[in-house]
Amino acid sequence: MAEAANSEKVKPSPTLNTILMVENALKNSPDSIVTVAGLKKMLPRQVNHNTLITILDYLEQSNKIAVGLKGITWIHSRNESLRKAVAQGLEL
Repeated sequence: MAEAANSEKVKPSPTLNTILMVENALKNSPDSIVTVAGLKKMLPRQVNHNTLITILDYLEQSNKIAVGLKGITWIHSRNESLRKAVAQGLEL
């Protein structure tokens, strides 16, 4: 029975420092669109691929990044005027 529990795949749990490192790399990227491979090169230290994918899933669900066919884009903004304009804007 213990072997069956160990054989299940456990989703990686990144540390807060790793999440913040990835956030900062994306936020401060000179390019508007970054690929996963490009992101890995930008990071100051290596991150396991599965851990990085978990972080990107989290950032996408929290509306901080947009993931498209060409790559990843930072979309989060703290600008209150922009947030109000978007909230009051017309939906097309």
